[in-house]
Amino acid sequence: MLIDSHTHIQVSQFDHDREEMLQRAVEAGVTHILIIGINLETSLAAVELAEKHDHLYATVGMHPHNAVDFTSEMLSTYRDLLCHPKVIALGEIGLDYYRDLSPRNTQKNVFEKQLDLAEETGMPIIIHNRDAYDDILPILEKRKGKLHGVLHCFTGDVERMQKSLDIGFHIGIGGIVTYPKAADIQLVAKEVPIDRLLIETDCPWLTPQFRRGKRNEPAYVRAVAEKIAELRNTSVETVGEMTSRNFFSLFEVDTTYQIQQHT
Repeated sequence: MLIDSHTHIQVSQFDHDREEMLQRAVEAGVTHILIIGINLETSLAAVELAEKHDHLYATVGMHPHNAVDFTSEMLSTYRDLLCHPKVIALGEIGLDYYRDLSPRNTQKNVFEKQLDLAEETGMPIIIHNRDAYDDILPILEKRKGKLHGVLHCFTGDVERMQKSLDIGFHIGIGGIVTYPKAADIQLVAKEVPIDRLLIETDCPWLTPQFRRGKRNEPAYVRAVAEKIAELRNTSVETVGEMTSRNFFSLFEVDTTYQIQQHT
């Protein structure tokens, strides 16, 4: 059992083979897939796709790249969408100081408004962070005990991992862990408590090493699990089972479907 906890399979890169891609994921042992919204359009598309398949779930939210386009009307729409039975988190939200596609003050303002919504609704959050740990972690620390979720595509070191855990967050590890020069992330994957770990692809981007340069897809989350198993000197089955349990617990997903399919 494997769960891809962060995908963008609603985007155009999958328009020509979406159903075939989903079948390849099933054949690779992927039982559930979470589709992540990055703006209103992709959030609505994520929900629409999740409605069509029992094993797909969705999130809604505004990525920091798109923060400049954020409006109060969008926030109201996100609030309504969070009541949808297939929507299990708010995200991805956060800060991105690498590309700076929206002004940093705007990013912070939109991030804080969505954190307010998470507190209001009690929904878990998916955090996007790039080169912004020094701002993101203090913001989350001030709300410690009021928020829960995952720092997806974690790229920090063990010290930042520990700070994130202390605030109450899970750690999401993706294809970067398979890259030969990703020593810090490999150490995090080895040291993170197994009950706070999620695995992901972030597809269609960040393809694991064995397909690097090609489009990523949920089936390749197996390569992430295999690398983590190697680093932790355990089995892929153990990594899959524990990260799946973490996913079900964090996002309060009804496991009835999973039980029916795998018993």
